[in-house]
Amino acid sequence: MKKIVIVGGVAGGASAAARLRRLDEEAQIIVFERSGYVSYANCGLPYYVGGVIEDKKQLTLQTPRSFWNRFRVDIRVKHNVLSIDRANKTVRVQNLETGVEYEESYDKLILSPGAKPVIPGLPGVDSDKLFTLRTVEDSLRIREYVENEKPKSAVVVGGGFIGVETAENLREMGLDVTIVQRPKQVLKPLDRDMAAFVHAEIRKNGIHLMLNKDVEGFKNLHGQIYTMIKADEAVPSDMVIFAIGITPENTLALEAGLELGDRGGIVVDEHMLTSDPDIYAVGDAVQVRHFTGGYDTLIPLAGPANKQGRIAADNICGLDSRYNGSQGSAIVKVFSLTAASTGINESEAAYAGIEYEKLVLSPASHAGYYPGGKVLTMKLLYAKDDLRILGAQIVGYEGVDKRIDVLATAIRCGMKAPQLKELELCYAPPYSSAKDPVNFAGYMAENIELGLVKQFHWQDVAKLPRDGSVTLLDTRTPMEYAGGCAPDFINIPVDELAERVGELDKNKPVYVMCQSGLRSYVACRFLAQKGFDCYNFSGGYRFYNSAVSEMKMTERTWPCGMDKK
Repeated sequence: MKKIVIVGGVAGGASAAARLRRLDEEAQIIVFERSGYVSYANCGLPYYVGGVIEDKKQLTLQTPRSFWNRFRVDIRVKHNVLSIDRANKTVRVQNLETGVEYEESYDKLILSPGAKPVIPGLPGVDSDKLFTLRTVEDSLRIREYVENEKPKSAVVVGGGFIGVETAENLREMGLDVTIVQRPKQVLKPLDRDMAAFVHAEIRKNGIHLMLNKDVEGFKNLHGQIYTMIKADEAVPSDMVIFAIGITPENTLALEAGLELGDRGGIVVDEHMLTSDPDIYAVGDAVQVRHFTGGYDTLIPLAGPANKQGRIAADNICGLDSRYNGSQGSAIVKVFSLTAASTGINESEAAYAGIEYEKLVLSPASHAGYYPGGKVLTMKLLYAKDDLRILGAQIVGYEGVDKRIDVLATAIRCGMKAPQLKELELCYAPPYSSAKDPVNFAGYMAENIELGLVKQFHWQDVAKLPRDGSVTLLDTRTPMEYAGGCAPDFINIPVDELAERVGELDKNKPVYVMCQSGLRSYVACRFLAQKGFDCYNFSGGYRFYNSAVSEMKMTERTWPCGMDKK
């Protein structure tokens, strides 16, 4: 009878245990979990803190008793694995309730220790007003503090998924919330121009956003905790949530001499096997290959962890199951807004040394003639050499999830960007358009690759010459133009262009902008066929204004022909 020991539950370990039992009814399976919960909804923790999830039992997916009843798996919670003896194939375990230590043998070992919050050694981090949010126990502690102490303000240090979700939930409870973030944006998987929409939503809902700020420490003073900011004033609050990121929980692997990657993740092969032939590793603690970027990285997400647990179990039971890499598909709710991404963004493409093309579009979530449609902002990256899709980002209020899932599937299937036009997606007026936004992305990629349109981007606008050698053209309506435009762009509405084309000089390149990129594309096709060298602005004025306003740290729209002084 085979004996498998699993260190850690939650997504990876619990998934492995259940799969092992489905494949082998005779195996002895033991799971050691350091916390009091073996399988819980990690991603739901911020929503329990905020009271959206009212009952803590809803966070628990399986208990030791339910696991035993269904799978006959021996779950031992509040048991900490102290060390691994690879030569004798045993682990040293401590029962955290009794303090008793003992050894447990194994035939195969699966490590699923997860990750731990990053807590720098800053002054004051031991304050009882400072919290992390990683486990059920963490969320219980925060919620108890909120209910008992009735805090009126909070600082969230870190603007990743957990930080943003926690800030939103605390704000919804009525707290005055500040997010302090070292990078210049929240949500690292997004490019900064796409994150600008998220920043605007955060500020619109009353959260103070302090970007590009370094936290130097904390002080308890006058009944509050002060977050000390480098080169800025300290921020007083009644509590602090530390959410600057996580790091692989690799102590066991390190001390056992298993191979680790540059960022501390446990190195595994496609079978989830470590450098020891009898030890597998899964979940947030492992280093994976990025599916589109091709580089080794850490992608701590529940979906990949579940798949990896299943794959490790398959291989232990004799199946040839392989993990082909993670692409980091993720989505987050930010008040009324939804932001999602899959694959790599611009900075990651540059890191990987991949030459790429990008396009931005702003389609409606469903047919324009059906009430209630909302604008989506979509960004697509694809490789210049073979046109394979590298990544996508979408921000909007409706229909974000289904489009990002289509694009994630297209990436996994190796589709080329122009092929998106061929996808036959469901259409009814309340849900989409006959040409879905994903199809539009394919049409745009095809037009670019056929040379039917040339692009310029928001970063290029400030670099365009203002000496009269080029024409800067805005093709929106006079009312739209009067509401704000890019500096020095003249206005000729697209519907007047045929009659007024004589006002333009064919010897000058024309850079064309509209609200979303569609009318400017129509204008560019007309002008190109009239002999003009024409460039279409990717994303439209709405995208330009959002990105540039964020760079200036203001949401104000400046009058035409002017810039912030």
